[in-house]
Amino acid sequence: MKTLVSLLVAFATTGALAFPVAPFNALERTDTQALSATDADYDFEGIVKLSNCSGSLIAFNGQPLSSKAVVMTNGHCISKPGGGFLEPGEVWVNRTVSRSMRIYDKNMRLTTVQATKILYATMTGTDVAFYELSESFNQILARANIRPLLLDGSRPLAGTQIDIVSGYWDRGYSCDIDGFVFKIREASWTFTDSVRYTPGCDTIGGTSGSPIIARGERRVVAINNTSNESGARCTMNNPCEVDEANQVTVRRGARYGQQTYQTYTCLTPDFQIDVNRPGCELQR
Repeated sequence: MKTLVSLLVAFATTGALAFPVAPFNALERTDTQALSATDADYDFEGIVKLSNCSGSLIAFNGQPLSSKAVVMTNGHCISKPGGGFLEPGEVWVNRTVSRSMRIYDKNMRLTTVQATKILYATMTGTDVAFYELSESFNQILARANIRPLLLDGSRPLAGTQIDIVSGYWDRGYSCDIDGFVFKIREASWTFTDSVRYTPGCDTIGGTSGSPIIARGERRVVAINNTSNESGARCTMNNPCEVDEANQVTVRRGARYGQQTYQTYTCLTPDFQIDVNRPGCELQR
């Protein structure tokens, strides 16, 4: 992730932050440079490399492969005109865009794809963006032999073994879901029912938007997004935990992800995201 004033305007060379700075444009690296950092213990099929973040090619449960393909990343990874993050309460729905990204197949070969629309993006309650691509899942499968991962429609459980796989860094992390946080507060943003990891998933700048995958499966249960780096309280780069009684806890070094299952409450029968759909739990 970027600093507040330079989300996609510039790439800094600082270390990991809570909205961590990605130190280079990953799409300008050659395959040889990327593959030198590969962790072969992880399955990269469907893992996405963005210029500044990571992502995943995902399909919704029951979605036909003839549908336009979908890529999921963080809301803070999108390109906002003039730079900067989405404001608290801000939501993008069905915005026309043009953004290149690359997807790994099972043999670590990269294929370039083009996003043409942001189906949904927010940094309120959760931190997620869904891009629609110019091709269908079937077209990508036929051209590059890449299958999507499945976005799970159920809330994950504490103790679930997980892998966090980053297309930006071409590496993965393994740990467990430690538990859930009622609210995380970071500067002006608030995330609800966040996932906290056990040690082992020591994510860094550029891993933002990486899928949180149930280990040994192709099932995405949440999305990686933030961490407390210096132990400060509720500031940018230092999210704090807030409980139901509004008591604040700071955990230096804690890493967090955000829930994605609630997307299903907003899906239409043709797998579009409708925030006005009765029962939709996403920010509208």
